Amino acid sequence: MDKAFATRAVHAGRQDFMKLGVHAPPLDFSSTYPAPDLDLAARSFDSLVSGDLPIDGSFIYQRLFNPTTDRFERALAELEGAEDAAAFASGMAAFSAVLLAAKSRGTHVVAVRPIYGTADHLLTSGMLGMTVTWTSQDAIAEALRPDTALVVIETPANPTLELMDIAAAVRQAGSVPVLVDSTFATPVLQQPLRHGAALVLHSATKFLGGHGDVLAGVVAGPHALIRDIKHVRAATGGLLHPLASFLLHRGLPTLELRVERAQATAIELAARLADDRRVVNVLYPGLPGKDPRGLIGRQMKGPGSILAFELGSDNPVVMRDFLGTLEIITPAVSLGSTDSLIQPPAALTHRVVEQGAREAAGVSPGLLRLSVGLEDVRDLWRDLDHALAEVSSRLELRDLAPALMP
Repeated sequence: MDKAFATRAVHAGRQDFMKLGVHAPPLDFSSTYPAPDLDLAARSFDSLVSGDLPIDGSFIYQRLFNPTTDRFERALAELEGAEDAAAFASGMAAFSAVLLAAKSRGTHVVAVRPIYGTADHLLTSGMLGMTVTWTSQDAIAEALRPDTALVVIETPANPTLELMDIAAAVRQAGSVPVLVDSTFATPVLQQPLRHGAALVLHSATKFLGGHGDVLAGVVAGPHALIRDIKHVRAATGGLLHPLASFLLHRGLPTLELRVERAQATAIELAARLADDRRVVNVLYPGLPGKDPRGLIGRQMKGPGSILAFELGSDNPVVMRDFLGTLEIITPAVSLGSTDSLIQPPAALTHRVVEQGAREAAGVSPGLLRLSVGLEDVRDLWRDLDHALAEVSSRLELRDLAPALMP
């Protein structure tokens, strides 16, 4: 029976609960496991090191496998329509493992900016032995080389919220696997594998965790690719801790509720900011003209709950005073939590990206990224309005007259 997303989110990864006689996800903290049958343990060890499952329940060692983490992985894979998933201690650990696993196919990556700042830095630095060609979403095919192992895109893009056509990127990539960072969308709003992507990546710290108390990453895709990624994980030791896995699994049943509630608030806040003279630009896929490829409704179910906007000044003192006046919205990096968070990417999350490349990708010094939480929209608007009023005398006001003309 084909079940709705909300139903799958509640029951995914819980198929063995009846057999175990439990109702809540079991939490297994074991760092090592008994191995009385040496032959079985040896065969299971070989299987786990290769990225496969344990044999006959012989788990060996937590770096190789943990049943609590495995349940979360199976749940996330089901929500993404994937065969398998691998969970890591952070989103960057997951991304690093994907790159290391891809080196068996080549040492060149094609990527489209903007992406998360540290991911950009990792690719540009070459510290994992990979070279990168940065290109536009319409020129992926031209950037491919015989040694291209992976195409990397992020949609919605961090922090400009630009939407990228996954199916078009896959067509251009041909036989080269496409990795989509879908952190901003979550599987509630977008499932990249259904549009031809080979792998989907999440910083699970964000919406999947949803409460600001978990650090995690997860990548989902076909067995063959995830097997290679788990092989890297077994060797490098990036397995997600079981407590984080427990918290993530526990939070999945409310994922759709949280995402849709925050999205409804973001839609209203984006519209108000777009009509405010004190804000020179608002970046949000749900606003008129911000989805030129018509991807909402075709690729994404909705515009999401992250937006970005620019004040009419890039003076750091104005930015400081604006952020310092906020009382409800917390100035902090990260996103997807129950509370609203705001930060200037050029100064923080994308600081490690070279300035010229950063600004060419639309990450200006005056840009603010707002992650809308679950607070009442009226309180959030009052908070933003108050902070805008505090710095309004130092802002260049936008002329709204053209927008008001019939």
